[in-house]
Formats: sequence, structure tokens, C-alpha cells
Amino acid sequence: MTSNRSTPLTADVIVAGAGAVGLALAIALARDGFSVVSLGSASASRNGRTVALLDGSVRMLRALQVWPGLEALAAPLAVMRLVDDTGSLFRVPPVNFKASEIGLPAFGYNIENADLVESLMRVANDTVGLVRVDALLRDFHQTEGGIVVRTNGGPEIAARLLIAADGASSPTRIMAGIATRTTDYPQVALTTVLHHAAPHGNVSTEFHTREGPFTLVPLPANDDARHRSSLVWVMTPAKASERQSLAPLAFAQAIESQSRLLLGRVEPQGTVGRFPIRSTVADRLVGTRLALAGEAAHALPPIGAQGLNLSFRDAATLVDHLAKARQAGLDHGSATVLAGYERARMGDIAIRSRGVDMLNSALLSRMLPVDLLRGAGLLALASIPAARHAVMREGLRPRHAVPSLMR
Repeated sequence: MTSNRSTPLTADVIVAGAGAVGLALAIALARDGFSVVSLGSASASRNGRTVALLDGSVRMLRALQVWPGLEALAAPLAVMRLVDDTGSLFRVPPVNFKASEIGLPAFGYNIENADLVESLMRVANDTVGLVRVDALLRDFHQTEGGIVVRTNGGPEIAARLLIAADGASSPTRIMAGIATRTTDYPQVALTTVLHHAAPHGNVSTEFHTREGPFTLVPLPANDDARHRSSLVWVMTPAKASERQSLAPLAFAQAIESQSRLLLGRVEPQGTVGRFPIRSTVADRLVGTRLALAGEAAHALPPIGAQGLNLSFRDAATLVDHLAKARQAGLDHGSATVLAGYERARMGDIAIRSRGVDMLNSALLSRMLPVDLLRGAGLLALASIPAARHAVMREGLRPRHAVPSLMR
């Protein structure tokens, strides 16, 4: 249900942010019996950005009954291939991670971000107990036993808990005075959707270059049965400006050269997006009557499909903690309940963010010892099945404390 009223609203939970994570949180909490206000403008531009939803995230979307509207728009990721294209003296053959090796038909599915948000919005609009307010948070203050949010052009909203899921530059987090550790890399990403001559075979290929990853991820064929993939090409800002200024044919040829014609001739479709590469991790995940989730808590470079999947684990874990508090008759916005959520998530966030940072930094380094270590690691994964299987399982989801929505 959508509300544009200026009269005050009362709810159990306010979710600030109407992107994929915020909408999924709002839907899940409403289905667990909470009254929820979803606050924010839900829109996702078609700028070539796609998301690789790994197994746990797909399970969550199935549980929320969102997946039926998405399945035809998503391509399975049966194989993830890493190719060393750094020009290092210590080069190893490509490493193929096959989902079948760990008993899965696919690691997950790749889908355009706009399709994911639009499908979540359709489900949110039909979810009992969930009110959508298309307005932005202006400020908030705590009251005895609760929190009150004022909006720009919308109603005042009172609740026991405010969840900030409003992105990497989260205004809510900033207003709460929660600091972040931010690393700005000398890189930007260009994103677009490609038509290509050769089939992708449900294989996602990540070329590791000295400028960063060049990644081709499968998408389903469009209505005229043309092969499609998404491109995420990380490079220096100067190179990005140079390549963005190319004529369409020259840009296509640059992609073909970098991909070694892996997919044959390519044709970029629609907008070419451009995004700075940075890592942001919040010092803490909670405040008084406040919890952070998604990119408000952590934003990672686009390596290894960790970003949104890490964010969905935040959402699913927070839902577990709030639901258990409610069942026990506890105040779901209390410091004790929120501290439990923070303890459950900090380890996973720290491990993933450090791992992505180390891999990205290793690509940028030209020091021989770093090249040797990186190459040795890739060689071990290529040649030792047990190591490869362990990395695949850990990449999909943590071994311990898997939240209910992802089981």
C-alpha cells in the first residue's frame, strides 16, 4: 500500500531506503507480522548495472515470493572463471569454479538491477502490513521507547526502530553520527549490457588486469533470441574517460580486444554507466533505536559478487533477530536486541571486505612478491579440488549462522 498522507503514521519499524535491500527487509518484516513503513523513492535506472544473486539470496527471494517474477529475467551462473590477464611473470591457467562440483546446478543468477527493484516493488505494494511512503527522511529523534522520523513532503512517522538501508552515502547513518572507514581506489567501473555473437554457456568470466577486473556475466537472451551479457570493466579514471569518448564501434572493438573475442563480436546496448570504486565500512551497525543494513553498513568494489549478497545477509539476519525478540515479548528496538544483530554480522562483513580489498590491491600492485603470492593462490585453487570446493562454499554464504530466509 502507498501513502502520500501528511497525517502522522505509527508503525513497528521504519525502513529508510527503497532499493533492493530496503524493500526486501520491509517485505520480510511485514510477512513476519510487523507493521512497516518503507520510506524512499523506489527507482532503478537502466544503466547497465546487474547483480549476481548467489544461492542464499535466491533462497531469500523465493521465501519472499519475489523470485517467480524474476526467474525468466535471470541467467544461471553455472561456472565462474578467473583469468589472469595482468601480464605477471607468474601466470597460471584460467581457474574454473563449477557449481556442479559442490552439488548445485548454479551458484546463483545474474539479473539487471532495475528488474530486481521493480519486482520487489510490485510485491511490496501487495504486502499486507507494509505502507510505502514516497518521501525522503529529513531528520529523526528518539523519544521514550521509540523514534520519530520527519520526512520531506510526507508524513511524520513514529516507530520503535528505524533501519537505515539508504545506500553507501546513507543520510540516516550520517545523521546518527556513525563514522565509516573509507578507501577510495584509483579506479572507476564502466557498466553496460552487451549483445554478442557467441553463446555465453552460463559462464561468468572475470579477467584480472592491472587496472582491475574486466567481468562478463551472463544474461538471458532477449525477445529476438540474441545472446546477452553484462559488462563490468574496472579501470583508471583517465582510461574510463578515454573509452567513454569512443564511437560505439571503437568502444565495441576495445571490449572485444580485452575479452579476447571470448563472446565473438559485441554490441553495447543502451547507457554506459560509470561508478567510482571505493570501499566503505561503518564503524558500528547500530545506534539508539537504529540499525544499519546493506550499503549503509558496507559498500565493496565489484569483485567476486559479494556486495549485494552480503547486504541481503544483513537483511535476513536482522529479520531473524527482530522476529525472535517479538516472539519472546521483547522490545525489538532495544539496545540488547540490536547488539545481537551487530555481533552476528560484524565478522562476516570484516572478512568479506578485507578479502575484496586484498584481491583488488593485489591486482593493482606490480611488486613481484605480491604477484607470486596471488599466482600461487590461483594455482592452488586450479589444482587442489578440496581448496577450490571450500572457497566456492564460503563464497556462497558463511558456514555458520545461516539466517532462516536463506536456508
